[in-house]
Amino acid sequence: MATSEDSVGSWSCKQVARWLQVEGFGEYVELLCEQHRLDGPSLLALTEADLRGPPLGLSVLGDIKRLIIALCRLQRQNQTQLEELGLPAGLSLGATGGEWSCDGDDRRYNGGNRSSNGTELRLRNGDGSGYNSVCHTHSNGRYRRHLAGRLDPEVWKTIISSIYVFFVFGFTSFVMVIVHERVPDMRTYPPLPDIFLDSVPRIPWAFAMAEACGLILCYMCLLVLLLHKHRSIIFRRLCSLMGTVFLLRCCTMFVTSLSVPGQHLKCASKTYGDSWGKIQRALLIWSGGGMTLTGVQTCGDYMFSGHTVVITLLNFFVTEYTPRTWNLIHTISWVLNLFGIFFILAAHEHYSIDVFIAFYITTRLFLYYHTLANTRAFQQSRRARIWFPMFSFFECNVNGPVPNQYHWPFNKPAFMKSLIG
Repeated sequence: MATSEDSVGSWSCKQVARWLQVEGFGEYVELLCEQHRLDGPSLLALTEADLRGPPLGLSVLGDIKRLIIALCRLQRQNQTQLEELGLPAGLSLGATGGEWSCDGDDRRYNGGNRSSNGTELRLRNGDGSGYNSVCHTHSNGRYRRHLAGRLDPEVWKTIISSIYVFFVFGFTSFVMVIVHERVPDMRTYPPLPDIFLDSVPRIPWAFAMAEACGLILCYMCLLVLLLHKHRSIIFRRLCSLMGTVFLLRCCTMFVTSLSVPGQHLKCASKTYGDSWGKIQRALLIWSGGGMTLTGVQTCGDYMFSGHTVVITLLNFFVTEYTPRTWNLIHTISWVLNLFGIFFILAAHEHYSIDVFIAFYITTRLFLYYHTLANTRAFQQSRRARIWFPMFSFFECNVNGPVPNQYHWPFNKPAFMKSLIG
């Protein structure tokens, strides 16, 4: 080759043009070298996605594939220069694209979604030094290849999200004390008509069963968090969504006080005197998790159902971050979710509209959040960054969907580490 005596990293546009002509791609010299000033380093960084997408937009499949083969051969011959440029080996093979992080750094990654027949996938280190870390990767029943270094756990953001949900739960407890003082008198404001509550007789033990369903889902979610490789990102999302929904609940139950849904509830307006008495009551509610199983009894917090929010959100996190092939786990999770909702209504602790709105808001927020995070659509939307600053802050460095990768976080027992990864 005419240009083989020079280092590719030092090639000029003219030398790249000569290489294209030698390889049989002379018709693309004007496009690549004259219009887009492709030199040696940029030639080594060229990928199939670059050729297919704008601004190049090559449309002849055979030419694209032949050019990629030539580029791969060139990259193999110049491994040292690839490392010096900070480019991963085999870059041209992947459908790579640029992703902008919070700090404005353009981070390239291999977004290949090729299925694998094996149970182990070698993941590339963040420093581009090659495939040398092994993880068991599941993604909705299919094995996929992802970059291990691409998903930074950003533990400090997870701590911030934990503080956020901690504050929101405390604020919610205090608002529950306030609304208890404003509970409408049952003699003046009897329970509102409700088709379900009027048709289904009250089951006294149903609410305890609803909370038991919630506890089982909580343990399932904690187990997923323990074993998931990206537990920090998942827990951050859980705290973010839980805190946001409960913050909205604070507003709805404060502005509108519904009458007590059942005559069995011994609810009356209760005054706690000074601010310290209210804080003590709020601390009691917060420490008991707002559950009757812990001895907490609240009134007035009807619009909308907090128990439904928790049960539904835990179910969605369990089913989202486990493979689709785990049908038994998903079935158990959904059964617990639906039975939990039924038991809440059967206990006559909430109106049907409370439960319906709680389920709708929780599911919509979960789906919207994950759709925005997985598609990275918020990066191109100034409106999304303005209206959802917390979401943009938490997700700006998470490039694409979180793969379902699992590993045992402890050194012992050894068989668990070898079994899970």
